[in-house]
Formats: sequence, C-alpha cells, structure tokens
Amino acid sequence: MQPSWARDVWRVLEPYHTVCYFAPEPAAQLKALGLKGFWMGYFAARAAPFGAAGPELVTATFFGFHPAMVRRALPDAWGYADPQATLDARLAGVDAALRRLLGDLVDDPSLDEAADLAARAAHSAAPAGRPLYAATSALPWPEPAHLRLWHAAGLLREYRGDGHIAALTAAGVDGAAAHVLLVAAGLAPRELLQSVRGWDDDDWAAATARMVERGWLGPDGGFTESGRLARERIEQITDECALPPLEVLGDAGTQRLIELATPATARIVDDGGFLVPNPIGLTR
Repeated sequence: MQPSWARDVWRVLEPYHTVCYFAPEPAAQLKALGLKGFWMGYFAARAAPFGAAGPELVTATFFGFHPAMVRRALPDAWGYADPQATLDARLAGVDAALRRLLGDLVDDPSLDEAADLAARAAHSAAPAGRPLYAATSALPWPEPAHLRLWHAAGLLREYRGDGHIAALTAAGVDGAAAHVLLVAAGLAPRELLQSVRGWDDDDWAAATARMVERGWLGPDGGFTESGRLARERIEQITDECALPPLEVLGDAGTQRLIELATPATARIVDDGGFLVPNPIGLTR
C-alpha cells in the first residue's frame, strides 16, 4: 500500500472524531461535571484513558502544548470528576452531537459498514511505542455504529499522532518548533497556534532561532530548501508509521472506508462541527 492512504483516511476521519472537541454537546457534558473551561475538559477527556494522569505524562504524550498550559488543567481536573466519569460524559456528548449533525445518516447502513472497516483496522494495530493509542484501545467499544466509528477514528488518530511525535522527536523538533514550522508552511496563522498551544513570544522567537541555526528556516522565517525537504520527510515518515492498521483492509477496503465515511464527514463540516484550520490536529 502507498503511505498516502494513511493521510487520506486521516483527512476523512479527523472531522468525524473531533466533534468531541468542537461540538457544543460534549463541552456541555464536561462542564456539567464541574470541569472548568474548554481546556480543562479537553485535557481531562483525552487523557482519561491513562487514568488520573499528571501533567508530565500528558505534556509528553500530547507533545505540542506548553507545560504550563497543561499544569493549569491537571491534576486539578480529577478533583472535579474522575477519569471514568469524564469518559462517560464525553461519550454522551458525542452521541448527542453526532445524532444532531448526521441526522438521518445516523441510521444509514453505510455507517455500519464504515464502522466495521474502521474497527477492523483499529483492532489490527500493534500498541508498542504508541502510548495514547494503547491506553485508548483498552476502553470498551461503544455502540451503535455512529459511536463505534467515532471510537475507531479516535484510535487511528491517536496511533497516527503517536507516530508523528516519534518522527518529530527523531528529527530533533520540539513542540514549539513544530508549530513554527507549521506557520512557515502556511498551514495556520501564528496567532492561532500560540493561543491554543500556550507558547509566548519569547518561546516562539527561541524556537524560530533554533530552526534558523539548523538551517531549516531563513532569516525571514521562511523555509530553506533543506528545511522544506526535512519537513516533507517528517510528514512522509508520519504517513508510513500510520499505514500498518490499514494494511489489513488493503487498497480496496481502505478506499471503501473513505467512500463510506465521506458523506458523514461532509455533514459535520457543513454544519460547523469541525474547525478549519483544526487547532487540535494540526501537528498530525
């Protein structure tokens, strides 16, 4: 299989899974538990498969956030709601959000087939070296099909993210520098990334200086040729690392998954259930 299949599947399934971050229903459920603000809910719900994780583990595995931003949410979140209650609240919110966003598609047989294919791929992945995927894979599978597809999409997303972090760290790129490179690539504005990742102007300047010293960026903050090639190689490795779960489906099964999931994703995007650019998955 071509590694590009992994990116194609990610592009289709990312909006489907991230309703848990961008739709109002999951946020309302987490707020009802007592979690304070969007980011406390985000860090708690995504980290809950680890148990009552502390900020060090979450900073390491989420990778792109300033440590102080994580510490503002954890471990305080667990004083308001334990991990299982957080997971239950998120799932209830996702169920409500997907039923609203998908409408009649929520009962369409195509969603059953898409969920079966995505779950088959997600089940086949090896957990070694994939901490977020491994922790999430221990959760029970939800039903019905629209939730099963959401869970499978999340597993494949975390599997890809774990591999992407490995590719970045192997290339000597830290969390702040990863976002500097995204801006240089024209994929998101600096103001957005700083606001959602917690890096201040001094952090940003220091990360930029590291990339300039390495020869990846020029004095104007734009890519040098070697920097452009290095970033392309990181993205290629990310796709290669994300491919193994899809190999069980083969080309035909992967194409079928994309075809089946695309109408549901289109409804989510059209109804505002997904932000563009996506500040959560931009480093994936």
